[in-house]
Order: sequence, then C-alpha cells, then structure tokens
Amino acid sequence: MKHRNIFLLTVMICAITFELNATQRISQNRSETQQGVEAVSVSKFLNSLGAVSSISRRGETLEGSIECMRYTGLRWLRAGFEDRAPVEDFIQLYEQTGTKISYGMLSGHAEISRLTDGAKKLAEKGALLALEGSNEPNNWGITYQGEKGGGKDSWLPVAKMHRDLYSTVKNDPVLKDYPVWAASETGAQTDNTGMQFLTIPENANTLMPAGTKYADYANCHNYIVHPSWPGLHDNQTWISSDPSKECPVDGLYGNFGVTWLKKFQGYTDEELLTLPRVTTETGYAITPEDGVTEEVQARLYLNLYLSQFKRGWDYTAVYLLKGRANEPLHEKYAFYTLDYKPKQAAHYMHNFTTILADDKEPSSTGKLNYSIPGQPATTHDLLLRKSNGNFVIVLWGERFASKGSDNIKLQLGKKYKKVIVYDPTVGTEPVNEFTGINSVDLSLSDHPVIVEIVD
Repeated sequence: MKHRNIFLLTVMICAITFELNATQRISQNRSETQQGVEAVSVSKFLNSLGAVSSISRRGETLEGSIECMRYTGLRWLRAGFEDRAPVEDFIQLYEQTGTKISYGMLSGHAEISRLTDGAKKLAEKGALLALEGSNEPNNWGITYQGEKGGGKDSWLPVAKMHRDLYSTVKNDPVLKDYPVWAASETGAQTDNTGMQFLTIPENANTLMPAGTKYADYANCHNYIVHPSWPGLHDNQTWISSDPSKECPVDGLYGNFGVTWLKKFQGYTDEELLTLPRVTTETGYAITPEDGVTEEVQARLYLNLYLSQFKRGWDYTAVYLLKGRANEPLHEKYAFYTLDYKPKQAAHYMHNFTTILADDKEPSSTGKLNYSIPGQPATTHDLLLRKSNGNFVIVLWGERFASKGSDNIKLQLGKKYKKVIVYDPTVGTEPVNEFTGINSVDLSLSDHPVIVEIVD
C-alpha cells in the first residue's frame, strides 16, 4: 500500500492538464439527455462494496469483523493467507454475515497449491468471490521455482507464477468458474513480461508468448489521492476512477494501458473502457492538513463506491475495514479505529446500505426516462432497480474544492405515485416524500442523495 514515486516528475507536469481535460469531458457528457437509461440491480451494486481486512489476525477478531460487516453492510472482503488467518474463520464470517472473500496470496507469496486448497474450502461453502495472486510485486518480490522476481528484478518469475495459477484454477473442477484477479501494480514491470494484459495478444512482442493467460480481471490500487495530485479536488472520486489516460492517480491506464515505469504498450484506450476490472485497494487517509477530516473522508467513501461502479469497476475494496495493530498509522484510512470504534465513514455506510438494502434481483432491470437539465460537471447519477420493481436514482455531488452546492431539477418524464428522498449523511429515514410529481428539486454538494420512485 505504497505510493509509487518513481514517475512523480512526469505526472506532476501532467496533473493539471489531466484534471482540466477530465472536467471538460465531464461537462460535455452532461449535455447529453439521460433518456431511456438502462438500470442496474441494487443488489449488483451492493455486491460491489468491499474492504481490506485480516478478519481474525493483526489485531482484528472474528467477532469484531462480524459486527463490522453487519453494521456497514459491506458485501465482501479482500483477505489471504499472508495473515495466517484460518480459512475456517472466513467461512464462519460468511455464515454469519454473507460476506464473500477474494482470497489471495497477497504480499511476497507464491504457493499456488496453498492458495487453491484454501479457495476450494471457501468455494464448497459458497464463501469464495475470486482468487488473487501477488499483491504489489514491485514492493513485495516473490520467489517462484527457485527464481527471485518482482521488485527491481525480472518479473518473469511473477509472470510464470500467475500463468500457472490461472491454469491450475481453470483446470480445477471446483474452482474453474471462479474469476482470477490480476496482480496489482503491473505498471511497475521492469521487463515486458506481458502482465499488462489478461491474455497476451498476438504480435505483442512480450517475453512471455502470445496466448499466455494471467487473469480474468485487471486489478488496480487506484487510491483517490496521489503525491502528484495532492489535496482535495472537485470530482475527486470521479476522476480517480477514470479508466483512461486522463486519470492522474495510479489507475487502469498506467497499469494496463501504457505501463507507468517502462512504458510497455498494453490495451488501447478503447479496449480499456470495457476491460473487466476491480480495485483491491483504494481510499484516502484522514489528513486534516489537506482538509480531509473524518467527516470529509466519510463523504468521499460514499462517492468513491458510486464513481467506481458507474465507471465500470465491478468490485471495489476500501483500505481498510479496521486499523491493524501492527500498522497503527494506517488506522487513518479505516472505517473503524484500532479499538473497534466506528468512524463517521462506518456510520454513513450503515445508513447508505440500510436505505438501499436488497439481496434479490428484480424480474427486469428495465429503463427509465429521466434527465437533469444543465447537469453540472460535479453532479453524477446512477440508476438502480430494487427487486420490488422500484427505480432508485442515486445522485452525488463532488464539490470538494469549490465547496458550495448545485441546485438541480431531476426530471422524471412523467408523474409518479410517490417519490422518496433520502440523505445517508442524515440517517436512514426519508428527508422528503412527494406524491403525484414528475420532477424533484435537489441541492447537491459533496455526498449522495437517494431518490426512490414508486409507480
């Protein structure tokens, strides 16, 4: 979980351009009318919400993790055998809360059989979400089949291990249908092993041959702040979720487009837009000197999950669920303190997931005609649908630098029986209810509001 400083000078020169271009592009997109928007199920969105945790090690307890997951309503955790927590604890957590696990080797490990053995135990109980290999091999090198790799050494041992992991998983009758997530920080490759691809295409001129398969999903640690992009910005989470070269943080482009260290060519700009992808670490530490108080962090985290999902990230894990005893300084990222005191981020997440609570799929997601005339560049929207058939429009503001608020009119296209408005920073009860209306006036600043439509 380290910032990558090696390319700071280049990115610092470009950061202002990135932000201006991204904001301009957002404004252009906002001129399009949101007609006939396809909804996504509420359950699918909620399933994307995750965090990083050791579950029952490093100062965390199984009982505490169970309570944290029940309260926040998060649906999955990134964990692995690095922490030596028994798989049985993960299974008990799943049985108590429904929490699924992305199970990985994580930092410095390369034992494929150990990973798959644990993953099969999770899969047999229904608790497995995905398998993950190396965590940041640039920071935590590995030794595979007697060869040292990662860090400043050749990445060929890392590439071979991930090739073999993928093959082992896909040839296992229990695990073959579970996704494999790529190594994080593939942009740090010292030699062109082709790990900037999920499957190496023809004519890629990589050290590993064309057709080599590493993963089903790209995996990034796109923290929403970076040394080259410090402080608070308007559209903080929206810009950091950008899959294109406009992203000024450690995002998809720098790891799977053109690698940030050696500039190896990966996917094209167009291919990145639809590349299956997950984030296994992201967040923003409480740093009052930058204006990030506990309150601001809580609002950022709500926006973060929304921006990530809207921009194509299937799963997002905030670092961390709870502060770790062996890394007390990292508590400033977490939902919970070292002694399990919930921070404001935990409270707002509880409100947010309680308002949206739904664990079933609707019979049809369908479409909804709605629009936001003159939609500001700092206003974003996501259309969801509950299993009871109600549409839900989540709108969030990203005015973190400019402050203030934007007054908007949400046009619904026709009159509806009831429209209910919630604000997760206020509580779980409606802040407004309307009957027989076809539009709603809203004020958006730096957090989401939820509009549920009853026909």
